[in-house]
Amino acid sequence: MPGHGDWRVERSKRNCGRISVFKGREARLNFAVFQVLALKGPQTIYDITKELKAQKGLRYIRYATVNKRIRLLKESGYINKIGIKKTKAGFEASIYELTARSYLAILLNSINLDKLVMRVDEATASMILAAITYTI
Repeated sequence: MPGHGDWRVERSKRNCGRISVFKGREARLNFAVFQVLALKGPQTIYDITKELKAQKGLRYIRYATVNKRIRLLKESGYINKIGIKKTKAGFEASIYELTARSYLAILLNSINLDKLVMRVDEATASMILAAITYTI
């Protein structure tokens, strides 16, 4: 087939199957931050750091590292600043929550797309296809 080889080359060049926020060096910390915010609700950076330090693989994580990661996730649209809270020391701390984009990333990262395609009926597949093609 004339176009068959082209499709394989194109597909292998694309980095498909994983969401970019869960790739690379920062993937583990991003996922942990998402998990804390999803389970505990809106939190300050200090509270997020405290929760992360309670996890086995992140005991030595520094506040500065979490602060930087939160700011980058905010710039990417995965986290929103929803308010300010007075701390015990008298300072103001920003409160952050997950956005719909982050919940979608968590969901898409956790599902097996092959199983999804095999389980949906024709009408649902058409709705998903329409929603995806509409946004592209």
